[in-house]
Amino acid sequence: MTKLSDLGDYGTYGTACPAAADVRPVRRPGAMTTGTHLIYVPFNSAGVPSGVARMPAAVQEAGVEDLLPAPVSATWIRTDNLRSERGPSALLAEEALTAMIVDTAAAVRAAWDVGARPLVIAGDCPVLLAPLIAAGEAGLVFIDGHEDAWDPRTGPTGEASDSEIGLALGHYPGPAGLDGLPCLHARYLAVLGPRDQEEIAEAGQSSVRGLVHAYLDGPQLAGEPEPHSYTEVGELVADGPAAAPAGWWCHVDLDVLATGELAAVDYPQAPTGSPHRSLPAGARLSGRQRGHLQP
Repeated sequence: MTKLSDLGDYGTYGTACPAAADVRPVRRPGAMTTGTHLIYVPFNSAGVPSGVARMPAAVQEAGVEDLLPAPVSATWIRTDNLRSERGPSALLAEEALTAMIVDTAAAVRAAWDVGARPLVIAGDCPVLLAPLIAAGEAGLVFIDGHEDAWDPRTGPTGEASDSEIGLALGHYPGPAGLDGLPCLHARYLAVLGPRDQEEIAEAGQSSVRGLVHAYLDGPQLAGEPEPHSYTEVGELVADGPAAAPAGWWCHVDLDVLATGELAAVDYPQAPTGSPHRSLPAGARLSGRQRGHLQP
């Protein structure tokens, strides 16, 4: 589930990282209302209409719209040209991926234009590129069980959900028809929770550790050897040297959780992981996202 809370003359903020409670407001055009505009994106990076592509319908059926501040409106992004074939960028379903990001970014901008708060609900991580492109120079707090920066040209799957951080940072070219990449600076990126470092090293892929402003691996996020205060992340979001001009987005991939707490994800890892209670909560950010749920 992806949420981008705007906005108005100043940014409004979702929740994460308690140390960031005193974030400075971010200027944005337009006037904010209390309305919420949902943007449902039934996309699966594998190029199939099943699996995580079913998450938006499942979340809608579960009654998410009844939980949001009225008035609530909604848009569905079409993803009917999915194909499990690699394109020139080595990504699967490249045409559908490009169309999904372009259309979702347009829907996010349209919601901002009328002062509504966009809430993007999608089951797969590359939808993250849409609000980053729409927002401009936004920062990202990335809470995920994987780094998601694999080079699709040498990676085994070709799924954009393995690669969206690398695409956002410009580490390799994306689809030729997708404007707006790169859309993220490493100095505006905090990575929390990945536990795939061994897999990355064995595959000869490059890790973003050491490149980004803040990095806590899975055990650190889970509070091992001791609980983490998230002070560094909070200071980054609030008023650190890397304070992002367009505010902050928070992504949470549910595979960051211990598999025993949530196994309904595409790529379950070892049973270890972050318990739900260890995820940062309470900071004021420009938006947030939940991703990877297999209904």
